[in-house]
Amino acid sequence: MGSKDPRIDAYIEKSADFAKPILRHIRKVVHAALPEVDEDLKWRMPAFMYKGILCGMAAFKSHCTFGFWKGSLLTDGKPNADAMGQFGRIESLSDLPSDKTLAALVKRAAKLNDDGVKVAKMAPQGPRKPLRIPSYLSAALKKNKQALVAFKEFPYSHKKEYVEWLTEAKTDATRQKRLETAIGWIAERKARNWKYM
Repeated sequence: MGSKDPRIDAYIEKSADFAKPILRHIRKVVHAALPEVDEDLKWRMPAFMYKGILCGMAAFKSHCTFGFWKGSLLTDGKPNADAMGQFGRIESLSDLPSDKTLAALVKRAAKLNDDGVKVAKMAPQGPRKPLRIPSYLSAALKKNKQALVAFKEFPYSHKKEYVEWLTEAKTDATRQKRLETAIGWIAERKARNWKYM
């Protein structure tokens, strides 16, 4: 028999009011379809475990997401551009597939885990483009030796996340605020998305 995790109860209670019925419903359907499922937190989000990660859900400011770990084997294999998971932005219960459809997907996902099926790894995409560090980031890093050393030691992906976050700012004020936050986090050797790791 599976288990429920009180941390998931707490996660749901802290979620926005619109999200609570969505998360409770997903949880209910997953447990009904697969009574052996266990709950856990992965990347600070609710996850359902059955011989490995089965599926997970999350709540954000204005939408929820739900997806299967091996979702590409359960759907057409195309990632959803609107949100993580296979169902896009879920803003109300009506955005979810029917309970019957969800339960069938849960059972198919469990069968994949039973059979030890692995998702094919993505093929390398060729050489990386050189990362262009904005001058304002370089200048700020030079003023904080701890951040400079940490940034130099970061893998390419961590550096890229910070550069994109800063360059996507729409105003100078936003960029400056993000830059101050980034330097603090980098000095602490935190990746841009450290809260979700």
